[in-house]
Amino acid sequence: MLRIEDIDSPRIKPGAAQQVVDDLHWLGLDWDGEPVVQTQRLPLYESALVQLQSAERVYPCTCTRSDVELAASAPHAEHEGPAYPGTCAGRRAAEAVHVLGPFAWRFRVGDQTPEFVDGFHGPARVDLRQLGGDFVVWKSAGTPAYQLAVVVDDADQGVTEVVRGDDLIPSTPRQLLLYNALGLHPPRFIHVPLVVGPDGRRLAKRHGDTRLASLRSAGVRPEALVGLLAWSCGWLERIEPISARDLLSVFNLEKISARPFVLEPELLRQIGYRQV
Repeated sequence: MLRIEDIDSPRIKPGAAQQVVDDLHWLGLDWDGEPVVQTQRLPLYESALVQLQSAERVYPCTCTRSDVELAASAPHAEHEGPAYPGTCAGRRAAEAVHVLGPFAWRFRVGDQTPEFVDGFHGPARVDLRQLGGDFVVWKSAGTPAYQLAVVVDDADQGVTEVVRGDDLIPSTPRQLLLYNALGLHPPRFIHVPLVVGPDGRRLAKRHGDTRLASLRSAGVRPEALVGLLAWSCGWLERIEPISARDLLSVFNLEKISARPFVLEPELLRQIGYRQV
């Protein structure tokens, strides 16, 4: 399946969805059925929110990001905001009609932090009370937050396995709480190491233009890129062209290194890309 996650509208660039489709086709990947577009599924998310409200699992919160930052008493992890201090946690869902001004809906974490067995890392536990606390499931702009939307979508689409970067491990216990609160069966989660730049940081513009569209425009063959990535996973002994379909027989999560894959400029030059 292909899902276009476009609910975070301020960050969505025109033409981005079509570029995703073009990139996947170029790589030799396809999908069944029509792509699912999140902005066309708002009634599903609204129904889930109503269910959470009825069960008092969420509450209206008027705190801004600045309010939470000011209330923080300890440093917090990069990409994760400070733990929510519980300023609005005493509210009940029905009190939303009396709240003045914009507000979001936060999920009550309480003392719950589900443990789970990651398909790559093994047993995992993240203390949500220290890492964010009560989290937003519906934004003040009137749209669902990532955590709620993906849980509803994965359950609705029958997703049984989620493979994603290990920077999203802290999202998993939050999503497990939502699966439980909505009476849904969670998938199996598998978090693999990220591709990083020579400085060890997540691959980004600061490392040069490594977009698939740019590699394609420069004449890089898709089989060359797939071969490089397959080598990085330990599935090929050397960097050589191969199609995505031909990798089916050698796919093996256990061979992937536990360390992030460092994408050095020399590796890109080996597959014919020099514009970095």
